[in-house]
Amino acid sequence: MDIVSATILLFLVMDPFGNMPLVISVLKNVDPEARTRVVLRECAIAYGVLLAFMFGGHQFMLLLRLSDTALGIAGGLILFLIALRMVFPHAEGIFGESGETGTFIVPLAIPAIAGPSALATVLLLVSRDPQRVFDWVAALSLATFASAVVMVSAQPISGWLGRRGMIAMERLMGLVLTAIAVEMLLAGIERFIVQLPR
Repeated sequence: MDIVSATILLFLVMDPFGNMPLVISVLKNVDPEARTRVVLRECAIAYGVLLAFMFGGHQFMLLLRLSDTALGIAGGLILFLIALRMVFPHAEGIFGESGETGTFIVPLAIPAIAGPSALATVLLLVSRDPQRVFDWVAALSLATFASAVVMVSAQPISGWLGRRGMIAMERLMGLVLTAIAVEMLLAGIERFIVQLPR
């Protein structure tokens, strides 16, 4: 996986288009002039969490005695479930009830941006190719920047695309994410089969 494909994967996992309704709902009572600042703050917090997990996640895996193969299969399953909810939307949203009680860290930074699937993805990238960690940092930076741009523009984009356009966009992203998830899952299963005693 190169930087471009990793960036696309992380962008899809962060799901900024799917988070637009949440952004609009959470910030509806926030001063319009402060909305951009709030979204950028939440994106920065999510970026910090994902970055910390990227550098400290391997030690966390060692502590729990988790293998890269198990992580690959689990990450593929999580992404697949997220993708299914993007293709077949639920009333409570992709991540379930959001608990929209505030605009600091929860629910925008965590779990909307830096959710379980994003955390698993950054950890998977580093565990599969640890010597390219700075490539993954670049991919995470680009994906977070692109997500921030989309979420800052949530109100005008939502108005321009309309409700049906937003649903179509999210389902299209879900289809792409489904293919990526299946590829990750198959790669994990292949590694598991290779490791079996003969």
